Amino acid sequence: MRILYYNEGENPAEWLPSLKTALPEAEIRLWQPGDNAPADYALVWNPPASLFQNRTGLKAIFNLAAGVDSLLAMSHAIDINVPIFRLEDAGMAIQMAEYVTHAVLRYYRRFDEYEKQAGNRIWEMLAPYKREDFTIGIMGMGIMGTAVAKALMPFGFPLRGWSRYIKNIPGIACYAGKQQMQAFLDNVRILVCVLPLTAETEGILCLDNFRHLGHGAYLINAGRGKHLVENDLLEAMRTGLIRAATLDVTGQEPLPPDHPFWNHAGITITPHIAALTFCHETVRQVADFIHALEKGEKLTSQVNPERGY
Repeated sequence: MRILYYNEGENPAEWLPSLKTALPEAEIRLWQPGDNAPADYALVWNPPASLFQNRTGLKAIFNLAAGVDSLLAMSHAIDINVPIFRLEDAGMAIQMAEYVTHAVLRYYRRFDEYEKQAGNRIWEMLAPYKREDFTIGIMGMGIMGTAVAKALMPFGFPLRGWSRYIKNIPGIACYAGKQQMQAFLDNVRILVCVLPLTAETEGILCLDNFRHLGHGAYLINAGRGKHLVENDLLEAMRTGLIRAATLDVTGQEPLPPDHPFWNHAGITITPHIAALTFCHETVRQVADFIHALEKGEKLTSQVNPERGY
């Protein structure tokens, strides 16, 4: 069994030994430019298209993170008959729940405003928000979104979820499809995006949708940067439609030093860390996937290119 590994931004000195321990029967190599030698499986994150060009014999490609948009964008280089598999959590859901819960409570308890007051040496109590008026809308109710919703349930906020297809989750008012988007957004106080990036979801965080939120709403985007129309967010914040935003992802990453988001008092930026890929959890899952495929078993995590995830 020959395995090709490429994981942008990660240290191969950590990953390769872990992979060799989990798959001792495999020949595992780090892909380098010009490597066109045969491989049975490719384990990748954000690879260059040249890794796949003129490559035959691949049985499967495993994406070493949640989002598969970068792989689907290079369909011209990947054999259409090679299945792509995504991770099923691997420790990312709990991280996403932590990230969103922190951001939600920061806004609900007005800690962001207290931080600014402290910077100006102001000792002043702000009027608390009413929990029943603080509806939270979660866009994307897959593994990540469901984990976020369950983490928020104990706090008693009104919770809504929106997805491509209707879900039935106790304690969550569920909506689906374009026809229910406006009803989902109506008077939402905090809008959370953990959607996969597809042709249908690109630009979904836009001024037209922001106008349906409760005035002075908050945005938390931990999905993909291209979900957000950046100029629309700036306009929505200028007019007070949106009071503040927490962005873990941006259209261009790293965010350029001269981007207006950096200097906006109402925008909090984090460097795409809401849900990190942990080496040991990921390796364990990918090894299980490969062993299952070698036995002829089917996996539930195969990506549907037409659906986009």
